[in-house]
Amino acid sequence: MPPALFHMHTNTENGNSDSQKAQSVSVVTGGAGFLGSHLVDYLLNKGHRVIAIDNLITGRVQNIAHLAGNENFKFIKQDVTQYMFLSEKIDYVWHFASPASPIDYAEFPIQTLKVGSLGTHKALGLAMKNRARFLLTSTSEIYGDPLRHPQSEDYWGNVNSVGPRSCYDEAKRFAEAMTMAYHREHGLETRIVRIFNTYGPRMRLNDGRVVPAFISQALKKEPITLYGEGNQTRSFCYCSDLIEGIYRLMMSDYCYPVNIGNPNELSIKQFAELILELTGAELELVHKDLPTDDPKQRRPDITKARNLLQWEPNVDLRDGLKKTIEWFSGQPL
Repeated sequence: MPPALFHMHTNTENGNSDSQKAQSVSVVTGGAGFLGSHLVDYLLNKGHRVIAIDNLITGRVQNIAHLAGNENFKFIKQDVTQYMFLSEKIDYVWHFASPASPIDYAEFPIQTLKVGSLGTHKALGLAMKNRARFLLTSTSEIYGDPLRHPQSEDYWGNVNSVGPRSCYDEAKRFAEAMTMAYHREHGLETRIVRIFNTYGPRMRLNDGRVVPAFISQALKKEPITLYGEGNQTRSFCYCSDLIEGIYRLMMSDYCYPVNIGNPNELSIKQFAELILELTGAELELVHKDLPTDDPKQRRPDITKARNLLQWEPNVDLRDGLKKTIEWFSGQPL
């Protein structure tokens, strides 16, 4: 851990000027993760003072190292399932903390359940103490292996509660229920976003998701691994589009879940072929057995986001992938 990041924690504790008091203060749990760190950057650009909390189980210091010395940023290394004490007044709590890939929640199933339950409880408590507005990052995994396509927010899902992915699915379903309970019982201002497949710089190369997996295989000139025939479909949203949608949701007055993602759908095999085209690699496609409960289709219905938030994605898949490949090309493979 670079010393500057820890120094920032103690250095800014009592440094509130009048101008700082007027700033919005945001807490981002999971703030050193892929999406959490992009949100931190976005909020700082919006003029917020930002406190990022992360235990670095899947987050990385590299994602926030560029913010060392920024007087409007503070990093606290802490597990959010533990009580969070912050002396300053907080306006917004953005609960991003959770392992979020199949490899991660296979390795950390109990931690995944704890951050979705205890972590959400603690983050809601922090929001309650400050009467801050709270946003939960939920997931398209709520819908399981869906029997309805595309998936709209009123679909209750087709989820295996005891399968290998259940620690993530059920943690998020519980987190949604707890968020709504705080809204109904305590009148807390809450927001719930259901995030669909998202990609971009700062993804971990080995996190098991299809974008870093295919890009790393292409850059290393290894065969591209398809599960099954590669006919299962996904839709991919670039990280900057997603963060913009999440910010608009937080600033809206809507308390029920909203899908944020890109509805442009393609098969995993088509996606692999696109990665090969963009990297210029000529590689074999190899097939392996489908993982248990792997969704066959995944595509968001974003009618609600369009109508409520006037939001829709605008980064073309090819453009977003070029930026992502360029970023991965600069990382150790």
